Amino acid sequence: MSFELNVVDMYSDILNIYGDIGNLKCIKKRCEWRGIKFNQKSYSVNHDMDFDYDDIDLILIGGGSDRTQSIVSNDLLKQRQDLENYIENDGVILTICGSYQMFGNEYYDVNGDNISCLEIFDIKTTSQQDRLIGDILIENNLGLEPKEVVGFENHGGRTFHNYKSLGKVISGHGNNDEDNNEGMIYKNFIGTYLHGPFLPKNPHIADYLIFNAMENKYDVDSIEELNDEIELKAHEVMVNRLK
Repeated sequence: MSFELNVVDMYSDILNIYGDIGNLKCIKKRCEWRGIKFNQKSYSVNHDMDFDYDDIDLILIGGGSDRTQSIVSNDLLKQRQDLENYIENDGVILTICGSYQMFGNEYYDVNGDNISCLEIFDIKTTSQQDRLIGDILIENNLGLEPKEVVGFENHGGRTFHNYKSLGKVISGHGNNDEDNNEGMIYKNFIGTYLHGPFLPKNPHIADYLIFNAMENKYDVDSIEELNDEIELKAHEVMVNRLK
């Protein structure tokens, strides 16, 4: 049986701070190495949508500055209901930094201006001049091995919510530098502040997304394991550096 995944890359032309486009490239290569056909669709500001959400298996959205976030937020509102339905129907989606914030109820930039949000999740973010910057290490709440997840964060936003977090902060700042939580999980939605890009540094998270997309589409109970010796050695170096 041949497999394929339909993946939508949203706004990577303007939401690609700290190399978030690497997440798309990582998913693509890990699909291709398994013989899974990778069908990519792209969507950005003022583009006509040439896909149906019912046919989409995975959505990736990166992070950006407050200026680009404001532009994207206003444009993304056109997709609000489709995105909410997609999430509630267990659609797989990864949002990074600014796009993670946009799925919340409120986002106040450093000037105190309220940037439009999708209001899908009960999340509030307030930006401050003092930024939370540096490498970060967390223990994931997805039940994956290795438990450790590494990345790079650079955000003025302090994000608060009561959803399950992506993980507990071991080293770094996380959502708000107060509660030791990083990111959020809701069904197959993941929001996180981790850049770097995120997925090449954490191949087990990339495979988690691929598996969930494959399970939704083909009802599989596993995906082919890859030889991640090199990737995991690089991952281990970062873990040991931050512990």
